[in-house]
Amino acid sequence: MSPDPATVHPLSAHDRVVFLKPLVSSPTIVVGEYTYYDDPDHATDFEHRNVLYAYGPERLVIGRYCAIASGTRFLMAGAEHPTMGVSTFPFTMFGGEWTERTLDIVTGMPGRGDTVVGNDVWFGYRSIVMPGVRIGDGAIIAAGAVVTADVPPYTIVGGNPARTIRRRFDDADVDRLRRAAWWDWPAELVTEHARTIMAGTPADIERIAVQHRHEEGR
Repeated sequence: MSPDPATVHPLSAHDRVVFLKPLVSSPTIVVGEYTYYDDPDHATDFEHRNVLYAYGPERLVIGRYCAIASGTRFLMAGAEHPTMGVSTFPFTMFGGEWTERTLDIVTGMPGRGDTVVGNDVWFGYRSIVMPGVRIGDGAIIAAGAVVTADVPPYTIVGGNPARTIRRRFDDADVDRLRRAAWWDWPAELVTEHARTIMAGTPADIERIAVQHRHEEGR
């Protein structure tokens, strides 16, 4: 039996672990089922302590089955300062005549778009994701990494700025895994094959996906 994705605390003895989908309420934060955050002190405050500067329309979209370690931060586009002139000071935010004289500068700044995280992504302790970044399925973000650019699927990155450490699989296997998309399987099928998902090969996952689709089509 799989855990209930609608419960905030999936581990009754450990309040530090929360499923994020039933926890977040902001319309600009979208999280898939079974993605969890682990924090010994402020796990339920993820939406406010870990998603920062979310003042604009840009969304944070996180897929299913992601593991997010303590201190991970997602910086949203509201953190941006103007850089087209001499000063980066945010006059606009202080109101009054400063706002009146500079609002068009801020509203005219190019947007970075949504921050999008795929499925089955692991974020290490105190990793930071900058605005508008896209992180592919199966990626691993090392502890302390500062992700300033897109991360391809099934790639391990680390450092500041984050650089590729290695790819987890070759192109053919990445294609197999993304076509199989085990994170979209019914929860019962994931439970049945959890051991293979954890320890099997991309070919094993592909075989299960093909078999399941064949059985569905009967």
